[in-house]
Parts: sequence; C-alpha cells; structure tokens
Amino acid sequence: MERSSEFQVVVIGSGPAGCTAALYLSRANLVPLVLEGLQPGGQLTITTDVENYPGFPEGILGPKLMDLMRQQAERFGAIFRMEQVESVNFRTHPLEITTDRRTYICQAVIIAAGASAMQLGLPSEKNLQGFGVSYCATCDGFFFKEKEIVVVGGGDSAMEEATFLTKFAKKVTVVHRREELRASKIMQDRALGNPKIQFVFDSLVEEVIGTKEGGVTALMIRNLKTKHLSEMKAQGLFVAIGHTPNTKPYAGQLQLDDKGYILLPHSHSTVTNIQGVFASGDVVDHIYRQAVTAAGTGCEAALDCERWLTHERITERWD
Repeated sequence: MERSSEFQVVVIGSGPAGCTAALYLSRANLVPLVLEGLQPGGQLTITTDVENYPGFPEGILGPKLMDLMRQQAERFGAIFRMEQVESVNFRTHPLEITTDRRTYICQAVIIAAGASAMQLGLPSEKNLQGFGVSYCATCDGFFFKEKEIVVVGGGDSAMEEATFLTKFAKKVTVVHRREELRASKIMQDRALGNPKIQFVFDSLVEEVIGTKEGGVTALMIRNLKTKHLSEMKAQGLFVAIGHTPNTKPYAGQLQLDDKGYILLPHSHSTVTNIQGVFASGDVVDHIYRQAVTAAGTGCEAALDCERWLTHERITERWD
C-alpha cells in the first residue's frame, strides 16, 4: 500500500468540528489533509433546514452549510479526500493512519470523526430522514409546532427529548419496546408528570408512513406481546435510542470511556492521552451534540495542535 508523508497534520472527519479545525490549521499555513470518511460533511448532510447556526437568520440547508464550511477551508489550502480510516498506529511517532487507499505518516492528528445516531434500521425511516424523521430534538423541534410527535426510546436521552419537544408539540407519544423505562428516576418522573406526554410500552415502530413532499403522516406500531399492528397518527418521529461515537479505529490506543467516547485527560485542552493526537466534536461530546459546539471544539483542537507543533512538541507517549 502507498505510504505518504506529505501532510504534517491530518484531520479525521469533515463535519463542523473537522472543517473548522481545517480552516484554522490552513490559516496557520499548516496545509492539513481532511479525511472525509463515508459521510462527507457529517450528520448535517442528512438534515434539511438548520436554523440554530449563528450567521444565518433565514436558516440554511444542512448540506449547504457543510459545503460552505468545506469551501472556506479549501480557500486557505486544506485538502479534502474521501477516504475512510481503517486503522491507526499512535504507539510511535510519527503517527500512522491507514485508510482504504493508503497510509499517511504525520506529525499530528485531530480526530473529529463524530458520532452516529443509532437508527431503527427501517427503509422508510431512512427515506424520510430530514422530512419528519429526526435524531435531534434541539435541532429540529421548532419545526413541529402544534404537531403530534412520536419519540422512540426509554432512556434518559429519550425522556429529555420528549420533555423538550413538549415546548412545541401538541402531543408527544413515547414508544418503548420494554414494559419499563430505563431512564433515571428523576427523568422518568419529569416525563411521566408532563400532561403532554403519553407512553406506549412493549411496542416498536415497524414502518414510517409519509412522503418527502408531505412529510411523516403516520407510524405503524407493533405490540410485541400481542403482535397486534396498528396505525398511529403522527407528523414527526424522533429516534432517541443513543449515539455511537465513531472511535472504533482508536480503541486500545486512545483512552475511551465506557460508551466509546474519547477521554480528554486535561481540562481546557483537546489533547488526548497521546501527544500529538487531539480530539474534538461529537467523538468527545455526548452532552450537547450541536453543530456550533462541535465547530468551537474544532477551533480549540486546531489552536492546541498548532501550539504543540510550533512550541511544545513532545514526541514520547504520555502515561
């Protein structure tokens, strides 16, 4: 396999964190390589209107926003390649990154590979992503004013999403496959005590009904005990069954928490447990998961990386 050492810094991921990191690195004349992965632009490319990103008072389409971010980074010299990271070797320095095309040898790496929302796996769900099917209440809740919404899930995230959505929706129905919620008691009590939230237990969504032109209109719900299939009126489906950080290639080398998110051992720093390796965006953030917060940490990672390369380079591995 071809080996390349032409880039001093490699950014893994091309969402808001990766593009922002690439912009700052490029303006510092570091000419980064951005490995886009299988989903160039990250999760925003599967959304429609984005109305909560600063600077766009009329809103902007998710794919358009990411295209503009990429163009801005490219303007200053960043190189984007649609390659997927398969493995890394961070045990020695220089660092090595192997993609589906070649192996890169570099001095520093910024991991901004994001996290993927866990999906139900339905063809109709995939077809209507961004057209009534969402994975982020704070991103899309505003579009569902006075509508009937279904939230799938039974954990803290689902209860938080359902509670948040009551600010906009006429009714929120939580569909959970078990007979009891998995959420913490305080989150359960908050949701159960909300008059706008109803619960359907021992059930799952089997099909999403609707069109891209008209959005979601109904869901087919299967009761797992009786096997009965029924149609539920709904204008929106929010899937809140968790996120999976895209950190599989780094397991065993970077310190990860029990959910797979990269740990940052030092406060106010994006450096990982390995010198020269920085992390930003949703690979480290399982709380906010917003485009604007990801972009902010992408800026931080680029500044940390530049400082490390120019002033504070240490090539041995931290304990």
